[in-house]
Amino acid sequence: MIKVAIAGARGKMGIEAVHTVMKRQGMELVAALDYKQVGTTLADLEIFPVNYNVPIFTDFSELVKYTAPDVLIDLTSPHAVYEHTKQAILHNIRPVIGTTGFSDEQLEELKQLAEEKKVGCIIAPNFAIGAILMMKFAREAAKYLPDVEIIEMHHDNKLDAPSGTGVKTAQMIAEVRTEKKQGHPTEKETMPGARGSDFEGMRIHSVRLPGLVAHQQVLFGGEGQLLTIRHDSLNRQSFMSGVVFSIETVVGIEKLVYGLENII
Repeated sequence: MIKVAIAGARGKMGIEAVHTVMKRQGMELVAALDYKQVGTTLADLEIFPVNYNVPIFTDFSELVKYTAPDVLIDLTSPHAVYEHTKQAILHNIRPVIGTTGFSDEQLEELKQLAEEKKVGCIIAPNFAIGAILMMKFAREAAKYLPDVEIIEMHHDNKLDAPSGTGVKTAQMIAEVRTEKKQGHPTEKETMPGARGSDFEGMRIHSVRLPGLVAHQQVLFGGEGQLLTIRHDSLNRQSFMSGVVFSIETVVGIEKLVYGLENII
């Protein structure tokens, strides 16, 4: 039985994760981490059934002391996720992270810490299996069509831009693509930001609108042709198969993995 704790259980992704773990054979939800005093158990919240008697902790050390989880799922916010991940590894708890916003320096530090402690850690910019395939296909296409732009579209409450998926896609493409400046050599933005962010000459555009969940298209241009690779998450249930896969996988590894494409 894998004992699981969830940070961010009241969020839209967190609610789905709570239901998924509660119903999954071989897993037990033992705790929730929430820095607001919202109740004693998840059953105290109107968003969960009355039989969800999972304790809520406002202090991570107390959570570890009283419930000793094997895995911490973090679905919180960029400003909290780094510290949660670091503390989990230090306590020999395996983090499964669905929050983006890590700096390169933070990722390197966490990677070294996980290897030193021999504690598995999975950081997934996107849990949707289709999105992972989209990134893999985009990397393959970039070998032959190196002129590429990424358009990622998310709900208007998302805190970071570009999205972790957009950045991860660009990083994967950059592994097989020689850095190059796209567009006219002397092009000029008449409004700052019109061309999006620049990643090794690739452009990443972020759209934030109500009604969206998580969507991305990668456009490849060539002489007389356009290739578009697109993925759409229509609801948050689309991420849960990846969450389950990550929980089951992280207990068997002893290092940090950034991106599910490395283990799928």
